[in-house]
Amino acid sequence: MGDYSSLFTGKAAAGEADNAGNTPPAKREPYRLLLVDDEPNVVKALLRVFRQENYQISYAANGQEALKLLEREKFQVMISDYLMPVMNGADLLRQAKAVQPDMIRIMLTGHADTAAVMAAIKDGAVYKFILKPWDDDDLRVTVALALEQYELIRKNRQLKKDNVAQSREIDALAKMAVTNRSQLAIMLHKRNLLNNQQVQELHKLQQGRKEPIIGLLLEKEWVTEKVLRDILRKDLLVEEVALAEFALESAVAALVPKAFCKRQLVVPLRLDGRRLLLAVADPLDAGMLDELRFVSGLELQVAMADVADIRQKVAEVYGEGSVSIEDLEAAFSGTDPFDGIEVVIEDEDDASLEELLRGTEEPPAVRLVNAVILEAIRLGASDIHIHPRAKSVMVRYRIDGVLSDKIQIPHSLHTSIVSRIKVMAELDITERRRPQDGRIAIKTPLRIVDLRISTLPTINGEKVVMRILDRNAAVHSITELGLSPVNLAKIERMVEKPQGIVLATGPTGSGKTTTLYSLLQHNATATKNYVTIEDPVEYYMDMAGQVYVKEKTGLNFATVLRSILRQDPDVILLGEIRDFETAEVAFHAALTGHLVYSTLHTNSAVATIARLFDLGLKPYVVATALEGIVAQRLVRRICPDCRTPQPVDARLLNKLGPRFDPEQTATYVGTGCDNCHGSGYRGRIALHEVLVPDERVRQMIASGVSPHELGKAVAQLGFATLIDDARLKVHEGLTTAEEILRVLGPQESAD
Repeated sequence: MGDYSSLFTGKAAAGEADNAGNTPPAKREPYRLLLVDDEPNVVKALLRVFRQENYQISYAANGQEALKLLEREKFQVMISDYLMPVMNGADLLRQAKAVQPDMIRIMLTGHADTAAVMAAIKDGAVYKFILKPWDDDDLRVTVALALEQYELIRKNRQLKKDNVAQSREIDALAKMAVTNRSQLAIMLHKRNLLNNQQVQELHKLQQGRKEPIIGLLLEKEWVTEKVLRDILRKDLLVEEVALAEFALESAVAALVPKAFCKRQLVVPLRLDGRRLLLAVADPLDAGMLDELRFVSGLELQVAMADVADIRQKVAEVYGEGSVSIEDLEAAFSGTDPFDGIEVVIEDEDDASLEELLRGTEEPPAVRLVNAVILEAIRLGASDIHIHPRAKSVMVRYRIDGVLSDKIQIPHSLHTSIVSRIKVMAELDITERRRPQDGRIAIKTPLRIVDLRISTLPTINGEKVVMRILDRNAAVHSITELGLSPVNLAKIERMVEKPQGIVLATGPTGSGKTTTLYSLLQHNATATKNYVTIEDPVEYYMDMAGQVYVKEKTGLNFATVLRSILRQDPDVILLGEIRDFETAEVAFHAALTGHLVYSTLHTNSAVATIARLFDLGLKPYVVATALEGIVAQRLVRRICPDCRTPQPVDARLLNKLGPRFDPEQTATYVGTGCDNCHGSGYRGRIALHEVLVPDERVRQMIASGVSPHELGKAVAQLGFATLIDDARLKVHEGLTTAEEILRVLGPQESAD
């Protein structure tokens, strides 16, 4: 059993400094105890127990007093009675844990409510449970053990901090790892032994697997090692050695770690003064040789040998007891999500493949792309725009629906950044004259996100737009969509229909998919088969079968939808209706007993009918299958922390039409604070208009009436338009009139 004298007295144990031969440590502050009991006699008895110990003791008569003390002062141990008025000991210790989580909490009780006490112990609120009457010696030892536990927790936390610091140092060292810059593939390409596609594939593999080019080349079996050796020996006059003739000394072997030799296919042979004779499989790997020259501080004399001979020699010299490459990989694995991919730099249009691939080793583009993406995720951006301009490249983030310039990059790095992103998205790096689309899945320390990549040639170079899709984003309930009570009632009735089609409409980025997933999840049960077809999948839902559309492989919306109908679905979520073929299959599914959710790019709910006719659908099909339309827009929400009432210029309200009466519309603004970064806005809220056709409207749709006549008809039903919902949200202080004007634009005056 340990010596607890230091815990009782607050001093080091006697003889401790002498035995260690060190100067005694500086005197520390005494431990602080908090006693809580509503009976004064019990408090006095506890004070007598600890009268000889060097503790600073405070006491409180009830839970409220104790919590006030905890908010002002720091304690190491708290001893509380269980049965107290207003707040019992279990509730007090739970709240105390939230205020000072490191404090050790002990409960004294003579009450027989074991279930309540054990519940507190299971919650982690109680370290020790002691019955009254207590034994004084037992109580002193219990407190001493509690203080020892407190010290262990404190030291463990410090060790964790030290480990984090050391991990950062390891990460920094890992980023200085070898960069393979072999010209072997380029040499073979010049000799027509490899084509462009093979060279690019080799470099992509090397960037992802961090292995030497020669090993990957031999793995592919595109060129034999005998042909390689002949070219290097005859054309480049590289010296070749027979490793069996060398007997390596342990001192020479220690100059290069086994992990390096095994990974880079090298082996040290002989040391002459400051010159190290090195056998390598790829003498054209300048990056590996430069790194070894720098680390060893020696001059290198390079000779080549077969890969099999080098591996055999490494096993012979270093044996199996050394640190394995797997151990080193575990120790040096960084947290950078893109460290496994290098940038391919593009220069002018006539740049050769060799020039393109040479840029792979340049790290500024790698770090720059990483920083751009991670900063966008940190700021909560939905899109990243890399926009080349005449004199520089501007990185722009769309935050809460508004683009803003964030980072200015020299134009000289533009092609490097574009090529880096293309390699990550597995696009064609040599194609710079036509648009390309791709996807990237990345893992950050916070979460996993998908990036949807689009490139577009412009007069200043290729523009890249990246849409950020958070895999871990939670699906909102329909009550969290910001619907007005009238619209919420319409939607709740709409989603209860067993068949038909429900459309969410609006421009790109207006939250249509978010709304559809909320409808899909509402009242979802295990008795139904849910299937989604998307490009890309924006939310992940375990109970649904989710299909990723891939146009390049012929897996389009219409094809997948036809296949899904043979999978016995009950509810289908179709990412987008783009053409007549998809629309026809979707409405056919809605007419044959399926509930279909989909999106359409239109400006309003009424305009959606005209758009469906324009796609080629027959009016009676639309009238029969359509169960509802939700048109929406996203506007920025006023920051709740700095919101304040403020009158708005009447001319601004006049632009928003007669529904915004300056005399009846309350307006608010955000003055700007730290929580909203001074913008006055934080987050977004949706404006909705919900159209649920009745029998009269269905008859009008079936007869193919004009949108104007249809609009008049639904207005008589009390249909609330987007501008009506906008006025309500401005009046409630959720958004501003300026934001409504930005999103919806000026409105027409009353007829």
